Amino acid sequence: MKIILRSLELNDLDEYLRLNHPDQLFHQFNGPYFKKNSLAELETWVNKVREKLERGVVNPFVKMIANAYTNKILGEVSFYWRSKETNWMEIGVVIFDEQYWGKGIGKQALSLWITEQFDKRPELVRIGWTTWSGNTAMVKLSKSLGFKQEACYRKARIVEGAYHDSVSYGLLREEWFARSIE
Repeated sequence: MKIILRSLELNDLDEYLRLNHPDQLFHQFNGPYFKKNSLAELETWVNKVREKLERGVVNPFVKMIANAYTNKILGEVSFYWRSKETNWMEIGVVIFDEQYWGKGIGKQALSLWITEQFDKRPELVRIGWTTWSGNTAMVKLSKSLGFKQEACYRKARIVEGAYHDSVSYGLLREEWFARSIE
Protein backbone atom coordinates (compact mmCIF):
# COMPACT_ATOMS: atom_id res chain seq x y z
CA MET A 1 0.00 0.00 0.00
CA LYS A 2 1.30 3.44 -0.90
CA ILE A 3 1.06 5.94 1.94
CA ILE A 4 1.51 9.67 2.46
CA LEU A 5 2.18 11.79 5.52
CA ARG A 6 -0.17 14.73 5.99
CA SER A 7 -1.61 16.98 8.64
CA LEU A 8 -4.70 16.05 10.59
CA GLU A 9 -7.75 17.69 9.02
CA LEU A 10 -11.14 18.69 10.40
CA ASN A 11 -12.91 15.96 8.44
CA ASP A 12 -10.60 13.34 10.05
CA LEU A 13 -11.64 14.01 13.63
CA ASP A 14 -14.56 11.59 13.96
CA GLU A 15 -12.47 8.78 12.47
CA TYR A 16 -9.47 9.82 14.57
CA LEU A 17 -11.61 9.60 17.70
CA ARG A 18 -12.87 6.15 16.68
CA LEU A 19 -9.37 4.90 15.87
CA ASN A 20 -7.97 6.15 19.19
CA HIS A 21 -10.80 4.73 21.33
CA PRO A 22 -9.37 3.39 24.61
CA ASP A 23 -10.41 -0.16 23.62
CA GLN A 24 -8.24 -0.23 20.48
CA LEU A 25 -5.62 -3.00 20.50
CA PHE A 26 -2.67 -0.72 19.68
CA HIS A 27 -2.87 0.73 23.22
CA GLN A 28 -1.55 -2.62 24.51
CA PHE A 29 1.74 -2.00 22.67
CA ASN A 30 2.08 1.78 22.37
CA GLY A 31 3.34 2.81 25.79
CA PRO A 32 1.01 0.52 27.76
CA TYR A 33 2.80 1.53 30.98
CA PHE A 34 1.47 5.11 30.70
CA LYS A 35 -1.98 6.14 31.95
CA LYS A 36 -4.53 5.95 29.15
CA ASN A 37 -7.11 8.64 28.55
CA SER A 38 -10.71 7.73 29.16
CA LEU A 39 -13.15 8.17 26.30
CA ALA A 40 -14.36 11.43 27.88
CA GLU A 41 -10.78 12.74 28.12
CA LEU A 42 -10.13 11.73 24.51
CA GLU A 43 -13.31 13.49 23.36
CA THR A 44 -12.28 16.65 25.23
CA TRP A 45 -8.84 16.52 23.60
CA VAL A 46 -10.33 16.02 20.12
CA ASN A 47 -12.64 19.00 20.68
CA LYS A 48 -9.61 21.15 21.56
CA VAL A 49 -7.89 19.95 18.39
CA ARG A 50 -11.05 20.80 16.43
CA GLU A 51 -10.99 24.36 17.80
CA LYS A 52 -7.33 24.74 16.82
CA LEU A 53 -7.90 23.37 13.32
CA GLU A 54 -10.85 25.73 12.85
CA ARG A 55 -8.44 28.59 13.62
CA GLY A 56 -5.91 27.18 11.13
CA VAL A 57 -3.49 25.92 13.78
CA VAL A 58 -1.80 22.66 12.76
CA ASN A 59 0.33 20.55 15.09
CA PRO A 60 3.86 20.52 13.57
CA PHE A 61 4.94 17.62 15.79
CA VAL A 62 2.49 15.06 14.37
CA LYS A 63 1.46 13.91 10.92
CA MET A 64 -1.12 11.37 9.90
CA ILE A 65 -0.18 8.29 7.94
CA ALA A 66 -2.80 8.07 5.20
CA ASN A 67 -3.57 5.78 2.30
CA ALA A 68 -2.26 7.67 -0.74
CA TYR A 69 -5.26 6.67 -2.86
CA THR A 70 -8.18 6.98 -0.40
CA ASN A 71 -6.68 9.55 2.01
CA LYS A 72 -7.97 7.36 4.89
CA ILE A 73 -5.88 7.73 8.06
CA LEU A 74 -4.05 4.61 9.17
CA GLY A 75 -1.83 5.93 11.94
CA GLU A 76 0.49 8.75 12.88
CA VAL A 77 4.12 9.70 13.17
CA SER A 78 5.40 12.19 15.70
CA PHE A 79 8.47 13.81 17.16
CA TYR A 80 9.49 15.71 20.24
CA TRP A 81 12.71 17.38 21.25
CA ARG A 82 14.61 15.31 23.77
CA SER A 83 17.13 18.16 23.78
CA LYS A 84 16.57 20.99 21.32
CA GLU A 85 19.80 22.59 22.54
CA THR A 86 21.77 19.63 21.20
CA ASN A 87 19.51 18.83 18.22
CA TRP A 88 18.33 15.55 19.72
CA MET A 89 14.93 14.53 18.43
CA GLU A 90 12.88 11.47 19.37
CA ILE A 91 10.33 10.05 16.95
CA GLY A 92 7.39 7.70 17.22
CA VAL A 93 4.94 5.83 15.06
CA VAL A 94 1.64 4.07 15.62
CA ILE A 95 -0.62 2.19 13.23
CA PHE A 96 -4.09 2.40 14.76
CA ASP A 97 -5.91 -0.57 13.22
CA GLU A 98 -4.31 -3.99 13.59
CA GLN A 99 -5.54 -5.08 10.14
CA TYR A 100 -2.70 -2.88 8.79
CA TRP A 101 0.03 -4.24 11.08
CA GLY A 102 2.85 -6.27 9.54
CA LYS A 103 2.36 -4.80 6.07
CA GLY A 104 5.38 -2.46 6.04
CA ILE A 105 3.30 0.69 6.58
CA GLY A 106 5.19 1.71 9.72
CA LYS A 107 8.55 1.27 7.99
CA GLN A 108 7.37 3.27 4.97
CA ALA A 109 5.99 6.03 7.19
CA LEU A 110 9.10 6.26 9.34
CA SER A 111 11.34 6.32 6.28
CA LEU A 112 9.41 9.32 4.97
CA TRP A 113 9.34 10.98 8.41
CA ILE A 114 13.06 10.51 9.10
CA THR A 115 14.00 11.89 5.69
CA GLU A 116 11.63 14.83 6.18
CA GLN A 117 13.13 15.68 9.58
CA PHE A 118 16.72 15.53 8.34
CA ASP A 119 15.85 17.49 5.18
CA LYS A 120 14.00 20.26 7.07
CA ARG A 121 16.67 20.62 9.74
CA PRO A 122 20.26 20.62 8.45
CA GLU A 123 21.45 21.08 12.05
CA LEU A 124 19.78 17.82 13.13
CA VAL A 125 22.52 15.30 13.89
CA ARG A 126 20.59 12.41 15.38
CA ILE A 127 17.14 10.94 15.79
CA GLY A 128 16.26 8.76 18.75
CA TRP A 129 13.57 6.17 19.24
CA THR A 130 12.50 4.39 22.42
CA THR A 131 10.31 1.35 22.85
CA TRP A 132 9.93 -1.48 25.33
CA SER A 133 11.26 -5.01 25.06
CA GLY A 134 7.77 -6.53 24.92
CA ASN A 135 7.00 -4.66 21.70
CA THR A 136 8.97 -7.02 19.49
CA ALA A 137 7.59 -5.52 16.26
CA MET A 138 9.05 -2.12 17.14
CA VAL A 139 12.38 -3.65 18.17
CA LYS A 140 12.55 -5.39 14.78
CA LEU A 141 11.49 -2.20 12.95
CA SER A 142 14.24 -0.22 14.71
CA LYS A 143 16.88 -2.58 13.43
CA SER A 144 15.45 -2.74 9.90
CA LEU A 145 15.63 1.06 9.64
CA GLY A 146 19.29 1.08 10.65
CA PHE A 147 18.88 2.34 14.22
CA LYS A 148 21.54 1.23 16.68
CA GLN A 149 20.65 0.21 20.22
CA GLU A 150 22.21 2.79 22.53
CA ALA A 151 20.62 2.07 25.88
CA CYS A 152 18.74 -0.62 27.69
CA TYR A 153 17.11 0.35 30.95
CA ARG A 154 16.54 -3.01 32.55
CA LYS A 155 13.17 -3.74 34.14
CA ALA A 156 12.08 -0.12 33.69
CA ARG A 157 8.52 -0.74 32.43
CA ILE A 158 5.68 -2.69 33.98
CA VAL A 159 3.11 -4.17 31.60
CA GLU A 160 0.38 -6.42 32.93
CA GLY A 161 2.29 -6.94 36.15
CA ALA A 162 5.55 -8.00 34.47
CA TYR A 163 8.76 -6.00 34.16
CA HIS A 164 10.19 -5.21 30.73
CA ASP A 165 13.22 -3.28 29.56
CA SER A 166 13.00 0.19 28.05
CA VAL A 167 15.19 0.18 24.94
CA SER A 168 16.53 3.29 23.22
CA TYR A 169 17.89 3.45 19.71
CA GLY A 170 19.71 6.14 17.76
CA LEU A 171 20.28 7.00 14.14
CA LEU A 172 22.82 9.54 12.92
CA ARG A 173 22.25 11.71 9.85
CA GLU A 174 25.25 10.22 8.03
CA GLU A 175 24.06 6.68 8.76
CA TRP A 176 20.61 7.42 7.34
CA PHE A 177 21.82 8.97 4.11
CA ALA A 178 24.61 6.41 3.61
CA ARG A 179 21.99 3.68 4.03
CA SER A 180 19.52 5.20 1.59
CA ILE A 181 22.04 5.36 -1.28
CA GLU A 182 23.35 1.79 -0.93
